[in-house]
Amino acid sequence: MTYSDFLAELQRIGLSVRAFAELVGMNPNSLSNYASHGELPTHIALIAVLIVGIAEKGGDYRQIMSKVVLTPKKPRG
Repeated sequence: MTYSDFLAELQRIGLSVRAFAELVGMNPNSLSNYASHGELPTHIALIAVLIVGIAEKGGDYRQIMSKVVLTPKKPRG
């Protein structure tokens, strides 16, 4: 999925990149860095389309995602 397609998907449900990053436990800057690559990793694209799909069908993706406890990653370096 291209980064612009990713942004369009999120926009369909009014979700910002920052909000998406918080949902999946990522740094928003890490997601924004994919803009320069042009493409997102498949797993991030899949998560995005699933969230949008749930929301468009009237589901509460936040409640579903709250079943997983996100543990912060250790900083590299």
